Amino acid sequence: MTAGIQSVIAAAPETVREALRRAQACLAGCVEDAPAEAEILLAAALERNRAWLIAHDDESLPPPVAQRYAQWIERRRRGEPVAYLTGEREFWSLPLRVTSAVLIPRPETETLVAWALERLADLRAPCLADLGTGSGAIALALARERPDARVIATDLSTAALAVARDNARRLALANVEFRAGDWCAPLAGERCDLIVSNPPYVAQADPRLAQLRCEPPLALVAGTDGLAALRAIAATARASLRAGGWLLLEHGAEQGAAVRALLRERGYAAIETRRDLAGLERATGARAP
Repeated sequence: MTAGIQSVIAAAPETVREALRRAQACLAGCVEDAPAEAEILLAAALERNRAWLIAHDDESLPPPVAQRYAQWIERRRRGEPVAYLTGEREFWSLPLRVTSAVLIPRPETETLVAWALERLADLRAPCLADLGTGSGAIALALARERPDARVIATDLSTAALAVARDNARRLALANVEFRAGDWCAPLAGERCDLIVSNPPYVAQADPRLAQLRCEPPLALVAGTDGLAALRAIAATARASLRAGGWLLLEHGAEQGAAVRALLRERGYAAIETRRDLAGLERATGARAP
């Protein structure tokens, strides 16, 4: 541990206020918003909310909490994501458990969920699939919004499926079925109204991978051009889609044109790209003929 974090432990801060002050000093310059992250981690360590910290800033921290908090601050200083430390991330207003076996759900992926719900709006009791479900974020958001739907969630990683199943259990969502396998392989014999996926789309040599080193490479890296998974899904999804069914894919902000070309080559119709709240091309979809 660094000298800074050793001082946090040695001093055993007596109050919430002092613990936050020391943690913010340790994180300063290492994270974008040190005060906010210090509060998020302390609230999680205490199993309270951030409002409680403000109202009780003169309360003493139990020594085990102070120790855990100091360790978390050091791990965060070294670059470990907050979600892996607290074990939770909110997505589509759902509290999801996350571990290092799954990608941390991103807000921009909600663009894909909103679009999927649009495409399902006129269908009764639809069948849909989420490929590479990870934590289950997309599948569970759709299952919550459409309790009449039959949702199939697939993933090659059995560890990821265990996390997704646990999230479904905790959220009491019984209309999701989990299947192990690569992309569309577990859908053999199925005909879905919609297939959605947020697959890996980062190229092997992308320098941004250094910032994502704590997340599973299987969920991030997709060959030399970042398109390997998107290419595989585009090539196989039509066999599992009903006529007129939709395929919706998340991709990198600079990959929209390439994904549109992939879908065009595979004979899809009504190809369209949606932008996220930052105005970046984030998802491309098309209809099966």
